[in-house]
Amino acid sequence: MEAPALMVIDLTNDFLAAWETGRRARLLAATNELVAHFRARDRPVIWVRQDFQDDLSDAFLEMRDRKVKLNIIGTTGAELDPRLDVRDSDITIVKKRYSPFFGTGLDAVLAENGIGSLVIAGINTHACVRMAAIDAYQRDMRVILASEAIDSYDEDHARVSLRYMDGKIARVLGTEAIKAEIA
Repeated sequence: MEAPALMVIDLTNDFLAAWETGRRARLLAATNELVAHFRARDRPVIWVRQDFQDDLSDAFLEMRDRKVKLNIIGTTGAELDPRLDVRDSDITIVKKRYSPFFGTGLDAVLAENGIGSLVIAGINTHACVRMAAIDAYQRDMRVILASEAIDSYDEDHARVSLRYMDGKIARVLGTEAIKAEIA
């Protein structure tokens, strides 16, 4: 992969609150393992998260229609899980929609940091992870989806999404294969 970065999507307290403890712990551990690997090779780590106004005026339609209050600015729910190895030197992107490319400065950040490919971790595979992978692919970036560091509350849609993307838009690889690739 050319000039890779690790992008970790939406591992916020609100999104992870409903996850079974063991499943959440495995996801966070796999993510931190990739973070350590990228840092050891002086490769960027990009944390992506959503946050919204309390009145949901900047939230997407489904949230507004259903009055879903998650990741509200200024709450601990909008923060990344404290067990993640986030550092001040990392890059943070705040998004308002599924894709981290939509309405953010991500394109400029990638260009400024000379990032040419992405390894993607985070949630949810069928939604935000998929959108990030497709949008990166549309920018002619090589993409790897970290199979042990992505997950979804909707396992059926996640399987279909991975089957669709694998070998076309992205490669789906386990942690050890990613570490061998990003040597």
